[in-house]
Amino acid sequence: MADLFDGYGATLAPRRTPGGDLPWDEMFGEPLMHGDHAPSRESYKDIYSALAKMTQEELRGRTEALASSYLAQGVTFDFAGEERPFPLDAVPRVIEQDEWVTIEAGIKQRVRTLEAFLADVYGRQNAVRDRVIPAGLISSSSHFHRQAAGITSANNVRIQVSGIDLIRDEHGKMRVLEDNVRVPSGVSYVISNRRVMAQTLPELFLSMRVRPVGDYPNKLLQALRASAPHGIDDPNVVVLTPGVYNSAYFEHTLLARLMGVELVEGRDLFCSGGRVFMRTTSGPQRVDVIYRRVDDEFLDPLQFRADSMLGSPGLMLAARLGNVTIANAVGNGVADDKLVYTYMPDLTRYYLGEEPILPNVDTWRLEEPGALEEVLDRLDELVVKPVDGSGGKGLVVGPDASKEELAQLRTRLIADPRGWIAQPVVMLSTIPTLVEDGMRPRHADLRPFAVNDGNDIWVLPGGLTRVALPEGQLVVNSSQGGGSKDTWVVGQPAGTQPSEVAEHDIQGLVADQATATQAIPIIYDEKPSPEHSPHDGPKNQDQQEQQQQQRVPPGKPARAEKAPVPASAPASATAGAPTTTDTDREAGAPC
Repeated sequence: MADLFDGYGATLAPRRTPGGDLPWDEMFGEPLMHGDHAPSRESYKDIYSALAKMTQEELRGRTEALASSYLAQGVTFDFAGEERPFPLDAVPRVIEQDEWVTIEAGIKQRVRTLEAFLADVYGRQNAVRDRVIPAGLISSSSHFHRQAAGITSANNVRIQVSGIDLIRDEHGKMRVLEDNVRVPSGVSYVISNRRVMAQTLPELFLSMRVRPVGDYPNKLLQALRASAPHGIDDPNVVVLTPGVYNSAYFEHTLLARLMGVELVEGRDLFCSGGRVFMRTTSGPQRVDVIYRRVDDEFLDPLQFRADSMLGSPGLMLAARLGNVTIANAVGNGVADDKLVYTYMPDLTRYYLGEEPILPNVDTWRLEEPGALEEVLDRLDELVVKPVDGSGGKGLVVGPDASKEELAQLRTRLIADPRGWIAQPVVMLSTIPTLVEDGMRPRHADLRPFAVNDGNDIWVLPGGLTRVALPEGQLVVNSSQGGGSKDTWVVGQPAGTQPSEVAEHDIQGLVADQATATQAIPIIYDEKPSPEHSPHDGPKNQDQQEQQQQQRVPPGKPARAEKAPVPASAPASATAGAPTTTDTDREAGAPC
């Protein structure tokens, strides 16, 4: 064991809080320095014992096998212009069932609050009237869309899918870092991570009773069907993708296939008589629910960007008439505003009459009296974020910034205090991660995914653990060079027999998920679609890339063969537009 963990924790410049506290380590209860043999936490005991039987070379071999598997499946991402397999570390994150119960309850509470807030914002705005949140904050949010006012689904759900980012602070307490209720991405990594990890360490799934994640596609489909317009007994659900050049295209294809629904692009849809139809090889088919992975601004050129080629004209009118449900709802981005985040504790008390189960990270609102001056005085101690940023873009970690960067930031804050928030540097917890130097502590966060069908909010057991691979790095986003870990919720859920859990984990989870994420070859066609001008091709690709702000390396070779097209497939499947998973395409970096 000394070989694998030799020097663990002995970094050149370990991060500490201003009070001198070290980050909370998920596996070890005390610092593990060179030559030490500190005991692992109880939840990691089985994993620690399994690692004790491996050398560093053996573990590295398993990690390389995981990377090769991901590359073959197309589970890749674009980093600095280079397409790489999405890094999956072989050491999972472990959360005990007792703690997960609290996390799960906190996520459900958070989603209920966000639902109430969005219904209020696009309705009567009672929270504004009662001075819980300023009207100016909402109206000045770049993602508040008046076009969405008054539009509701049949079951009054606006957030069918949410991703709530959590971090564990230096005291071991889980806190909410930010909310994602527009088009949260990353669940494809959760499913893919579990598939390969269940094949790599099947004995641990049995001994630790790891809760499965394979129910997610069914739960999502049930939630989408439940949101269908009134009077529709068998709703037609589609997944709307920006197209193959979007960074999350792998996820779009994976979810569409696992749910058994059509994957469409904007050109596959048209509106007539206030209803939405899908062009297919067997004629138009009515669409009742659109699980859209297209940003608001590109969704309907009649309401938003007139030059958008990613959506379809008339979608918002059809939604307003109650003839189609758009999930997640248009305008949800106002709840993702990081300034709105600071009001979530007050909003929880206002709408639910409850204290928050999961606290926020302490945050400065720079427009409040004295806040901007204090932040400017302590700029080199704090983390400063743009309120509408994602993927770690625009974030400045004061202790890591140069004098020039801090001077530029100071100018931006003075010019636009509404556009920024500031937080203390929170020591994200660390997890043993295999890097070039061996097993080392690396900072991580957690994104649990929740699905709301109107009757119940179901939280995917575990979620996506993102880990910062560079030493001391606190930004975990894959677009900034981060990786991931499989997240295991271990233990026996209430009301479940031990034998049922073990049987499902091994026979169900390993077997079912081993086939669930198999890659499907992509079809490339160098000719432009006949439905558009040749000049539209570059614009369409540019808009797909704009939405996720990540580019796919150019020059991908065309495939020599085409996959068979179902008789009822969207028209784009026969018009040169790929509708299957691209094994050479980016899998979509979670923001």
